[in-house]
Amino acid sequence: MAFQSTSTATSITSTTIRHNMTASMPTTERTPLLEGVKVGQMTTDAVELACSKKARQGPREILRSTRYGILAGIWAATFLSSLNMTLVATLLPSISSEFQKSNQASWLGTAYLLATCTFTPLYGRLCNVMGRRGANQAAVLFAALGTLACGLSRDMNTLIIARFIGGLGGGGIFTTATIITSDLYSLRSRGLTQGIASVFNGLGMGLGGPLGGFISDRLGWRWAFLLQMPLFVISLTLTSINLHYVTPGKSKSTMDVLRRIDYGGSLALLGSVLSFLFFLSNRYNSGRESAIFQIDDPTVIVPLVVAGVLFLTFVVWELYIAAEPMLAPFLLKQKIPVVVGISNFLVAHCNFAVTYFFPMWFQTVMLTSASEAGLHLLPNCVSMSVGSMFAGWVMHRTGKYKMLNLIFGLFPFIATVLITRMRPDSGPITLWFSIIPLGFGNAVVLQTMLIALLAHIPPDAMAVGTGFGQLFRGIGQVAGVGVASAIFQYFLDNELKQRFTDPGSDEASIVAVILIARIRHSAKLVATLPLDQQAEARASYQIALHTVFAVASASTLLAYLVRLLIPEKDLNEPPAAEAAGIQSASSESGAEPTASSSTSTVIGPSPSETPFDSDDDEVAPVLQKRRSARRLSTFTSSDGGMDLENDRTGGSARR
Repeated sequence: MAFQSTSTATSITSTTIRHNMTASMPTTERTPLLEGVKVGQMTTDAVELACSKKARQGPREILRSTRYGILAGIWAATFLSSLNMTLVATLLPSISSEFQKSNQASWLGTAYLLATCTFTPLYGRLCNVMGRRGANQAAVLFAALGTLACGLSRDMNTLIIARFIGGLGGGGIFTTATIITSDLYSLRSRGLTQGIASVFNGLGMGLGGPLGGFISDRLGWRWAFLLQMPLFVISLTLTSINLHYVTPGKSKSTMDVLRRIDYGGSLALLGSVLSFLFFLSNRYNSGRESAIFQIDDPTVIVPLVVAGVLFLTFVVWELYIAAEPMLAPFLLKQKIPVVVGISNFLVAHCNFAVTYFFPMWFQTVMLTSASEAGLHLLPNCVSMSVGSMFAGWVMHRTGKYKMLNLIFGLFPFIATVLITRMRPDSGPITLWFSIIPLGFGNAVVLQTMLIALLAHIPPDAMAVGTGFGQLFRGIGQVAGVGVASAIFQYFLDNELKQRFTDPGSDEASIVAVILIARIRHSAKLVATLPLDQQAEARASYQIALHTVFAVASASTLLAYLVRLLIPEKDLNEPPAAEAAGIQSASSESGAEPTASSSTSTVIGPSPSETPFDSDDDEVAPVLQKRRSARRLSTFTSSDGGMDLENDRTGGSARR
């Protein structure tokens, strides 16, 4: 197999030489029939060889039960990581009301997403420094530690820090799981396996809201975090027992790989986004009575200036200094990657703004329980899973992506318009099903944009291209929660002041200010107010939330217009670099290029091969007659899995 180690290969060669020498000697009655066997007992060399082969199995050589144990371990962690991305959406009123910090509740979402965005790219290289098991278990441990700290937190600041620690591992879980799956399966089989993995991902994101609300109503919000710990233990146990395979030796040393990690870029991006979030929080979420243009307060202007300086530092570092920048400069010079990046940012902004504030609408305007508010996110989860599978199936069948995007890319805009028109007296169809086009459309868009990006870059830059798109998407997720929270708090504050402030009485004004502060700091307080005040508070929340949804609607519409610049490309046609490689291989082998080799890029084994056992990554497609296959479809390939040291897909970010 392709993954035999050098020492094992040397041992096999020595054994073969001894066997040949023995075969050439005359055979007598005293000559053993089996070389290396003495009185029914194996020699030391044979034992060492057998142990070496067992201990150094490659990922395609392990037993099926071992492979399934690995998948169960990494998918359990994937489910938990996805769960924690949306879990707090229905916990925000309960948590913020207990700590009286409702105006700071957005940090619970942005802290997790910020850590995921800035530290996820590091795990692609750490997989080759620490090994697959080391990198995966490090990510799981960070996620478990952060989740446990969330459940034990006694104040809002500790809880925010705990969420950040959880995010350090949450993003790494996705990356390491993708790389491990790429090790275990051939390209043809990998699409199905990644499809199953996406089910766990979608299930976690979909159940986060409903499950969090259900547990919060019955056991308290802390148990929504603490009950995850057994699954983290199961994940670590399964990977500890099963994840021991070895990967091919890398041409780069450990120190060389460590030097290629973009530490400066990660820290500059983290500082820039974090400073901007502090600006938004201090300016709009603090509850102070400053006008929108008065930003001369040091606590407001300083974070904004620092954010700008660090962002410029990040750009300069990525363009001119970093050895392997996570924001690949050569992709910034191409139209398609930049357009895809902008689209990913806007789509993620819309998706997370709605996801985090949709349950709040039901809890503060409709006065429902957290359980029922979370259930309203479930249709979005189902539609996302269906949309993702549908997009992959259509691209697999047609080899096209543009028409798919043109039709279904409008669905999120339609959904946000419907959500903006929701009223307390709206019927159940509006309340439950308005969000469905959002999940379906965004799933189709994200799938088609990934395929469009990979179809327009060289094959050996797939990991770099995937990371490029994920970076824009991650920043969009942080902005979706942070910016939406600032908009929500600003309009909520204005509406409450207009409805409760009495300019004719100083005493009444003081009471109103106190009441407004209490409403802003505790979303659950709305249900306990007298009916006349409750109606005004509900109306204020309704207008503020509708503004958030309107901004999300504008974001997804702008994303649709930007995507019009992306041309169609037949997914059956190989990239120029790949076609040149096929032509060169044909010339060297002396074979005439066939029609199929010049018109399609074949991925996977021939129909007669066993998909789960073949090693088609190492076989030149020009040497075998194979049927045509769709390129880059989610049903046939999930290449570009963030393994930046992979010679086949992990090309340099600086060209």
